[in-house]
Amino acid sequence: MRKLCYIVICLLPLLGARAQEILPQAETKFITRFPFKQFSGGVMVIQARFGDVPDSLNFILDTGSGGISLDSSTCAEFHIPVKPSDTSITGIGGVRKVAFAFDRTLHLPGLRVDHLNFHVNNYEVLSSVYGEKVDGIIGYSFFSRFIVKINFDSSMIEVYSPGRIQYPRNGTLLHPAFTNLPIQWLDIKDKKRMGFNFYFDTGAGLCLLLSEDFVKDSGILLSKRKPVVTQAEGLGGKLQMRLTLVKEVKVGPYRFRHVPTYLYKDDYNVTSYPFTGGLLGNDLLRRFNMIFNYPNREIHLTPNSHFEESFDYAYTGLGIYYVDGKIIVEDVIKGSPADKAHFKVNDEVIAVDRNFSLNMQVYKAILQRPNETVKVLIRRDGAVLKELTINTARIR
Repeated sequence: MRKLCYIVICLLPLLGARAQEILPQAETKFITRFPFKQFSGGVMVIQARFGDVPDSLNFILDTGSGGISLDSSTCAEFHIPVKPSDTSITGIGGVRKVAFAFDRTLHLPGLRVDHLNFHVNNYEVLSSVYGEKVDGIIGYSFFSRFIVKINFDSSMIEVYSPGRIQYPRNGTLLHPAFTNLPIQWLDIKDKKRMGFNFYFDTGAGLCLLLSEDFVKDSGILLSKRKPVVTQAEGLGGKLQMRLTLVKEVKVGPYRFRHVPTYLYKDDYNVTSYPFTGGLLGNDLLRRFNMIFNYPNREIHLTPNSHFEESFDYAYTGLGIYYVDGKIIVEDVIKGSPADKAHFKVNDEVIAVDRNFSLNMQVYKAILQRPNETVKVLIRRDGAVLKELTINTARIR
């Protein structure tokens, strides 16, 4: 009898654990709702406060980020104390050590998120690309705690507690793999059709990015493709990539044709090849209203009003950046339409198609229209005004 009691007692913790596993989840509860705006490429930006800093800051909402971060100049401006560390992060520009602001609080509209460890990085390039200050990036540290609904029709975000959720009847439910980033199986068709894993990256302002190693090993691209060299930016700086099209990309049951695709020489293995072949970016994902349910490892997609929009990607070879209140030409790719139009590095852009707003988002949208003739008023050598005509090209 004593032996039987001992067995029963020993089993109780196991049975308790099993009982916890099979208990139904509590229903999710609505927490808050707030707006977001979009930068070029569909990149989402929300406003939030950090700790006791009174000003609202601009944060990119990024499923491609494995944590949460602050810009180093923002920390300097608001005297936010940081601690050095031996932690390194990898971006397209290389590997660098980062400092941290430990155990801090983020204040979103209607929601306080405590005990966050912000790593500190330099987002000067991102700010110059978008023409607005980027104060930080919100990634896994936020998404892992909540269910997050993103509606591109209303430009609103809703946050819910983890729990049982009723997904919309229309749309599809994905079950991505997770490290601390969602990884989704995609079907890609060009020279041939094949499936592979790709990061699901709302912080990438593009449609699709393929590792050059993946392209070479898979033989996925048609030989007739003529990729063009273009400038790209990301965590860690700027570099040149190649830009082309792929015939078809399939996300769950949804097919997209003639998708603009960046080819990236991944010297620092940011794409984790051969585990993944690259990433799926938000200029394609913004065509869905999305529900990110990290606690249950699910993502729900519903096609929205942008689903049928064409992929308008022109090639100019012109790299413009917002620097100290001016828009400056910093890159002119040799042999590109910008080169043929006689742009020079350090030209100051005054207007694009008679638009004098100095709005980077507006100017990029104009220059992204293929097969257009665009007139750009520039100031050269600080004095001389010139009007240059650039003929945007369609990528192939």
